[in-house]
Amino acid sequence: MKLREVTNKKISREFLLFPTRLYKNEKNWIRPLDNDIKAFSDPKKNRSFRNGDLIRWILQDDYGKTIGRVAAFINNKTANKDSDQPTGGMGLFECIDNQDAANMLLDACRSWLKARGMEAMDGPINFGDRDKWWGLLVEGFDLEPNYGCNYNFPYYQKLFEGYGFQLYYRQFTYARKVLDPLSESLHIKAERISQNPDYTFDHMKLKEMDKYAEYFRLVYNKAWAGHKGVPQLSSKVAKHVMKQMKPILDEKIMMFGFYKGEPIAMFIMLPEVNQIFKHVNGKMNIMGKLIFLYHNWRKTCKKMFGVIFGVVPEHQGKGIEGAIIESARVIVQEEYYRYEDFEMNWIGDFNPKMIHVVEQVGGYVSKVNITYRYLFDRNKPFKRHPIMD
Repeated sequence: MKLREVTNKKISREFLLFPTRLYKNEKNWIRPLDNDIKAFSDPKKNRSFRNGDLIRWILQDDYGKTIGRVAAFINNKTANKDSDQPTGGMGLFECIDNQDAANMLLDACRSWLKARGMEAMDGPINFGDRDKWWGLLVEGFDLEPNYGCNYNFPYYQKLFEGYGFQLYYRQFTYARKVLDPLSESLHIKAERISQNPDYTFDHMKLKEMDKYAEYFRLVYNKAWAGHKGVPQLSSKVAKHVMKQMKPILDEKIMMFGFYKGEPIAMFIMLPEVNQIFKHVNGKMNIMGKLIFLYHNWRKTCKKMFGVIFGVVPEHQGKGIEGAIIESARVIVQEEYYRYEDFEMNWIGDFNPKMIHVVEQVGGYVSKVNITYRYLFDRNKPFKRHPIMD
């Protein structure tokens, strides 16, 4: 076997196309957009390069056939944040069912990271935010992946654990039918909040996108930033995120909560666009864009995807969670009959409060992913991700 660093267009193309051969007989795999995979390692498109670096390899057998690929990376902004050691990452891992091949790919990641001062690596994760390519799928192989979510063969778990990776945290994806009833406790909480006129809830207005981008930033930074590995959002980045979502955004399912006019909660949902992207075979060329526009126009996507849910700390525990969910329920169950299914972005097992909220919504676990950690010092005590307060 031979490891080859991605240093030219030919090897880069092989890195991109290898999964199309590996998964050619896997009916539930949806080919990621080529542009997304290319952007992962493009300093002009991935802002993580401002604070770090990345390397990619493919692995070929003795006959020159590609049998694996992987990327290793360092984000100096988060490498030392809330960790007992500087920690890098690895991702975009694909491999045949062969432990020796997997070990060779993972050894390359470890050596590269160690040479740059890292003492551990997490994987498979994204060289960027947690909303994409985060965690190894270990349950839910009978379901299609949501956009930006990893899909892999069941044997990958054996390869990671056979190498020595340990479970850092589990990630749960919850699902439900849109028209199923909510729990009575949520109705009670929502009714109590409705008695206070200082609290209001409404969906986003597309014509005021910049204003809602700022609402998003304010709630996100108070509710999420500061937690382990989650950086603050600037106004510029928040506007960029909203701009990226604009082509698929459905304003009726982007919910915000306010206290005396100030944003204090959000429940951001999007049409689950992999239900459209599965028709374009990874290519957003002219034909791919026409196919996308057709399906978007026909509203063929019947699944909502919950991207993020958050309540600022000073309003947590008051029933705001129930009130904003009830506001969304009124829209999707009584006014806007577009969607049939709902899946929530993954929730870590370190976040019991959020798990409790989703279970009240009536969700069940549809998929499980694992974020693994590998300590380079094999004698160092291993610690799992701490539980959030």
